[in-house]
Amino acid sequence: MAFYYDEPSRTFSEYLLVPGYSGTDCIPDNVSLKTPLVKFKKGEEPAISMNIPLVSAIMQSVSDDNMAIALAKEGGVSFIYGSQSIEDQAEMVRRVKTYKAGFVVSDSNIGPEATLADIIALKEEKGHSTVAVTEDGTANGRLLGIVTSRDYRVSRMSPDEKVKNFMTPFEKLITAPEGTSLKEANNIIWDNKLNSLPIIDKEGRLTSFVFRKDYEQHKGNPLELLDGHKRYIVGAGINTRDFKERIPALIEAGADVLCIDSSEGYTEWQKIVISYVRETYGDTVKIGAGNVVDAEGFRFLADAGADFIKVGIGGGSICITRETKGIGRGQATAVIDVSRARDEYFKETGVYVPICSDGGIVLDYHITLALAMGCDFCMLGRYFARFDESPTNKVMINGNYMKEYWGEGSARARNWQRYDLGGAAKLSFVEGVDCYVPYAGSLHDNLGTTLSKIRSTMCNCGSLNIPELQQKAKLTLVSSVSIIEGGAHDVVVKDNINHQQ
Repeated sequence: MAFYYDEPSRTFSEYLLVPGYSGTDCIPDNVSLKTPLVKFKKGEEPAISMNIPLVSAIMQSVSDDNMAIALAKEGGVSFIYGSQSIEDQAEMVRRVKTYKAGFVVSDSNIGPEATLADIIALKEEKGHSTVAVTEDGTANGRLLGIVTSRDYRVSRMSPDEKVKNFMTPFEKLITAPEGTSLKEANNIIWDNKLNSLPIIDKEGRLTSFVFRKDYEQHKGNPLELLDGHKRYIVGAGINTRDFKERIPALIEAGADVLCIDSSEGYTEWQKIVISYVRETYGDTVKIGAGNVVDAEGFRFLADAGADFIKVGIGGGSICITRETKGIGRGQATAVIDVSRARDEYFKETGVYVPICSDGGIVLDYHITLALAMGCDFCMLGRYFARFDESPTNKVMINGNYMKEYWGEGSARARNWQRYDLGGAAKLSFVEGVDCYVPYAGSLHDNLGTTLSKIRSTMCNCGSLNIPELQQKAKLTLVSSVSIIEGGAHDVVVKDNINHQQ
């Protein structure tokens, strides 16, 4: 006879946190969101920790090198999607690891024979007001000059005017040699009242720019996540098919942590991949596994040697696994169950294996609930897909800007490896959808608001860090009626009136 759970599986929206005592030190500025990314032994520090409990999903529409850099600046980690060629994924990882904070490779470049019309078109395309003029029009060509908005007047110049005639020529530029430190570059900028400083090599070729505006941004990212060589930390997704070829390439490119990207992790395939990593690299290569939804699945992957374990099946906004296969579990219930198993494992073995809540996050407070229920960090897809830094197109739909977003189980992604059960190399049916999400702007601004909410709620619970929240949190189930009570009700909201007018 089949096994039946006594309790229904529940979602985050069915719970609320009950406030606890808050002392005078319980203010958001005192809250630490630092959390372990990989397993560690009792009394030791994890090899990798994050400064915020958020990672971006292993998805084509979410995590590329741009997202990885942006999220690392904020203290989190992106897992660059693996549903692409090994060479392309490794190159994305390499771009993150070679990115020098503050040193920007120019993506607005033009040749001296181009025209003012070309400059205007380039500005519209890229959105940058500083354009490098190089001998061959590339980002690393010999620098001939720079064009900024101060160098031309559209109303007084012909669109056919050659760039070489109105650019600020090289001999009038202040530049710095390759090898200049960021601190030195910023001092040159401030001493000379510059907006940008070109960095050039011995042959006069442009290598990068340092911008005045980036100085404040850099200072505004005190939580940025760096490795021992002051490079951004980045993760990468792998599958259970070509792992023997993909993993070495990703490690060589500099990936700090790997994660098996699979819809279901309680399988021998994942144990085989983890065993390969341990036999080949020992504990030097960090690898997460999943996804699971119960204690048995957690124990299996923990015993196999996973460095962290992802929790969640069917809860993602673009996932239809539950609809198509009837497989899954409510995300809140899954996190609670696996968290208990993680704590029991820690008591038995002295090894703490972090767990990641993957899916089911609809509202910002769901992140705080997930942390209170025991997860160490959350993996988000839809949340990050909305931002400028995600790799998808921004499009206008019915008068509103949207971003494209699709699941790895959709026909568009064609990521059959994620759903592979050892059968044919194809998707037999889809387990994800292709859709749009409302465009939200920059990651930095939106994430700042989300983290403020998390810190504020933790203070309401009398907690200054995540382990303390997990110890002190009091959670209550809510009825359907109290959910309605929790929002604006029995009033006419002014914003709605203005919108109708």
